[in-house]
Amino acid sequence: MNHRTLREIAKFASGLVAADLISALWLGAAGFFPLTILGVTWTADAILPIIVLDGALLILLVHYGWSMKLPLESPSERNLLYIAGIVFAAVAIVHLMRLAFNVDVALGTFEVPMWLSWIGVIITGYLSYTSFHFALKTKR
Repeated sequence: MNHRTLREIAKFASGLVAADLISALWLGAAGFFPLTILGVTWTADAILPIIVLDGALLILLVHYGWSMKLPLESPSERNLLYIAGIVFAAVAIVHLMRLAFNVDVALGTFEVPMWLSWIGVIITGYLSYTSFHFALKTKR
């Protein structure tokens, strides 16, 4: 897959992260907290870390999708790809752990199916691989 396709994927993913950010703000404003997921109770105090994480991920994806040029010449952009690769790898590992330990996830009354974690492993694993691949790629 070439870098143009990955940039389009980053643009799409930035929309998903923006939707997650908006829904976290909406859930907090609508009073849905405390919310119990995987036996962990999320209180209204969790909204700030969610906003910070989603905001950082949104900035990373927007930068990659709209302004990063490949091959990289700037060390800061190379570091950005390393960070993205680490984040995507961590998400892939969490999905793998969910599959390995057969953990059920419920969001309210919705039971998240296991096949969704397989998709999460494939997509985030591939995005992690390509982030590291492009971070290590040098200009010829």
